[in-house]
Amino acid sequence: MKKVEAIIRPSKLKAVQRGLKEAEIPCITVIPVKGSGLQKSYSERYRGTEQSMILQTRVMIICVISDDNLEKCVDVILENASENLVGDGKIFIYNVEDAIRLSSKVRGNEAIL
Repeated sequence: MKKVEAIIRPSKLKAVQRGLKEAEIPCITVIPVKGSGLQKSYSERYRGTEQSMILQTRVMIICVISDDNLEKCVDVILENASENLVGDGKIFIYNVEDAIRLSSKVRGNEAIL
């Protein structure tokens, strides 16, 4: 099993979610995040004062999937989240040792299906 974490622009969330659902990967967790990377800071007006903002608002999508679905998941995220611009985001992939469904106590790949 693999855990895929993708940090993307909030405006791309619906397209990625739709793509994952069509690819039969419907189980995702979405978390609003802020961070900085290669993209430069931007200015924002707050109560009449211009402030330099360093942290960008993004969304983190987390999917735990079978090894067979890894490339399909990554391809869907790349197709739907990328504008080929700095600041599009990143994808991280981790190994998952086990998963347990709380309701039925099923373990392993069956727990994520």
